[in-house]
Amino acid sequence: MPVKNRFAQMHSEITAWRHDFHEHPEILFDVHRTAGIVADKLREFGCDEVVEGIGITGVVGVIRAGSSDRVIGLRADMDALPMSEITGLDYASKIDGAMHACGHDGHTAMLLGAAKYLAETRNFDGTVVLLFQPAEDGGAGGLKMVEDGAMDRWNVQEVYGLHNMPGVPVGEFAIRPGPLMASADEFEILVTGVGGHAAQPHDAIDTTLAASHVVIALQSIVSRNVDPVKQAVLTVATFLTESDTQNVIPQTAKLRGTVRCFEPEIRDLVEKRLKSVATLTAEAYGATAEVIYERGYPPTVNAEAPTRHAIAAAQAVATHVETDTPPIMPAEDFSYMLEARPGAYIFMGNGDSPMCHHPAYDFNDAAIPLGCSFFAELIERRMPRGA
Repeated sequence: MPVKNRFAQMHSEITAWRHDFHEHPEILFDVHRTAGIVADKLREFGCDEVVEGIGITGVVGVIRAGSSDRVIGLRADMDALPMSEITGLDYASKIDGAMHACGHDGHTAMLLGAAKYLAETRNFDGTVVLLFQPAEDGGAGGLKMVEDGAMDRWNVQEVYGLHNMPGVPVGEFAIRPGPLMASADEFEILVTGVGGHAAQPHDAIDTTLAASHVVIALQSIVSRNVDPVKQAVLTVATFLTESDTQNVIPQTAKLRGTVRCFEPEIRDLVEKRLKSVATLTAEAYGATAEVIYERGYPPTVNAEAPTRHAIAAAQAVATHVETDTPPIMPAEDFSYMLEARPGAYIFMGNGDSPMCHHPAYDFNDAAIPLGCSFFAELIERRMPRGA
């Protein structure tokens, strides 16, 4: 694979950083150890500016070369997940109930490797802004960094990120222009009836029955209200009543779930229909439904020109680049950075590994030189010296 020779030389060093992060996972914004190591290494590499505490615990490193006013941002996420690891690896998590099950340890290590190379070589003309963010998994750390000035303070003009992808061979990348990952909204529906004895349902309003029909009715929204050529997913993931006794009709039932789609108008439609269907279906059974609907991460949408730039950089280092990969329904808070600036997000093969968020998942160290090379190649192509 045509990775940059420097990253082949640095492979063991970057792998050691990755294993250290893996052993010491930190969740959401509580990434103080990881962020501290990142900041120390950026200073050690000779970055022109290192700022901590952007987006609560994010770190920004700046590398300048030449005289161009072009500014490009590169992003990596630092946080782990609140789950227990079962890999049995020598460098497995030492923190109970926390593990790097999504590969953010690898993302952080690769961007650090790219930072070291770019600071050494300065083979570009412009400014590189390295964005190490907390709380991608559930905390909207990307939004916090944007709100805290990560784009405006350094005048970032384009922004790029990558994520490992289990099932895609190491050495391959996958990307597409336009929507790549879905939005992620959450809802909670409290269905209230009249509790009573299971032997006397006529004296009660059966909340379980009403809530069950709400679950079924909600499934008609995607199948009968959303254009069949569009994509949306509505999932009721939790159904809880206040009682687990066989002879009690509960007073309330709580439903919780998610809605995922790619287009704003579909997002608006599903939210509107969910509220209406839940309320009116419960009413048909004599119950009431209170709906709480919260907008989460927006869809991750790649801009056309930055996608072409990402493809060119990936093709320079990869064995294959899928340029029209199908969009997927998980969400990613890099979307907030893409709302603030044009850019692109790309998937990098992790090989035949368990899927992300699985307790046996591990980032594939063989992919490290490719990810580092992609970042560096992108910068050298977008901001060439002497252009």
